[in-house]
Amino acid sequence: MDALIMAGGLAQRLGRVEKSCIDLNGNPLISYIIRALSGAREIDRIFVSVTSATPKTKELIEQNYDDISVIFASEGNYVQDMIASIIDAKIKGPVMVVMCDIPLVESDIIDKVIEKYNECDEPALSVYVPIALCKKIGIRPDTVFHKNTKLIVPTGINILDASDIYNEQPDYNYIIDDPRLAMNVNTAEDLEKCKKIMAGESCGEE
Repeated sequence: MDALIMAGGLAQRLGRVEKSCIDLNGNPLISYIIRALSGAREIDRIFVSVTSATPKTKELIEQNYDDISVIFASEGNYVQDMIASIIDAKIKGPVMVVMCDIPLVESDIIDKVIEKYNECDEPALSVYVPIALCKKIGIRPDTVFHKNTKLIVPTGINILDASDIYNEQPDYNYIIDDPRLAMNVNTAEDLEKCKKIMAGESCGEE
């Protein structure tokens, strides 16, 4: 399975800097999800989608990752850029689409998601965490969905059928109760909380 990292946006609440390049413990934010994907058993190729807003990200990937291809997208919004990138990369079959701002995700989670996808019948899969988990570790999610009487939060990991990318695809809602999936870096507060979690400190509500 191929993977596409979406890295074309700015961190609006962090001073409009390139989110992928934000420093987290001495490494650019995007490097953590790259490491997770690179270590996963069933990920073959990795692509990074950039835009005119993220030239430093393009340079970062081209200078440091010989085995990763950069795809330039300029359609204007997330979904359009994702579709254009998948088409430009000539990806066929299932593709994992991930955000660049989930630094606590590790290879075992990627393996687990792909294993679940291979077991289900739907052409697409979306990964969520329970909202209770976000509250437990003190995170306020931007987006919450109500699915089958449960409140769940999207994690930024999805699998789609690239061969049918122009159409809406029925998806399996995979809910994983793992705090590593709940940590999206959107604000300075998120960044500091992420550093504390990585240092082994408790960040949950008292």
